[in-house]
Amino acid sequence: MKSIKNLTRFTYETAAFQGWRLSLSRAGTVFTKYFSDKKFGSERHSFAAAEAALAALKELLEGSKRVNGKYPTTVIRKAEKLLEQA
Repeated sequence: MKSIKNLTRFTYETAAFQGWRLSLSRAGTVFTKYFSDKKFGSERHSFAAAEAALAALKELLEGSKRVNGKYPTTVIRKAEKLLEQA
């Protein structure tokens, strides 16, 4: 599988981690979450989980209003909680 925007594949023979990294930057805030192949069972399952989390995160951020160009702390906390549950 190939990396797509905001999802990057990590596959290194010498590293302990193999999986996907979700990284989304909006309004000066960076949201990052790693999806391990080991935790989700396979590359396809970890990719599906990362894709679902990315869609949910984008939906949350697009529906939120900014204050002075930044997201309020409540929106940031909701986004972080969403990523924790993924």
